[in-house]
Amino acid sequence: MEEGMKKFGDGDTSYLAAGKQTGIRRLVDRFYDIMATDRRFRIIREMHAQDDTVSRDKLALFLCGWLGGPHMYRQKYGQIIIPAVHAHLDIGDSERDQWLSCMREAIEAQPYKREFKDYLCEQLTFPASAIRARSGAEKKTGPSFPVGSTTNTQ
Repeated sequence: MEEGMKKFGDGDTSYLAAGKQTGIRRLVDRFYDIMATDRRFRIIREMHAQDDTVSRDKLALFLCGWLGGPHMYRQKYGQIIIPAVHAHLDIGDSERDQWLSCMREAIEAQPYKREFKDYLCEQLTFPASAIRARSGAEKKTGPSFPVGSTTNTQ
């Protein structure tokens, strides 16, 4: 960021850097499209309903508020406690890493500035790790690979 400019995470700076709701929906659509077509993400795709329309909407609206924009998720779906919403799922390190890797690929496909891409990927590790830590999952159900891995095993 340039001198004198707000940092990501301050106010709505991240929301604006992501392209507001339109840019966030583009990111979420790319994320779910990758998850649906790349076998590396089969395990996490199977955790979602076959029709992922509501999941896409919920993630997009959540990210709008989480990035400093309007709290549209709460307006439409009510209060969210991320770990509690995912508590019924068996989420271990492998699943967390799949989710983060898929999201990193979706982020890389966006027209965001490099510094925002790096910031967003780093920040998303916190909620992803909280979900894993609170799910109680110990089982590893898929291949573990580093976040950002781009090895395609289709």
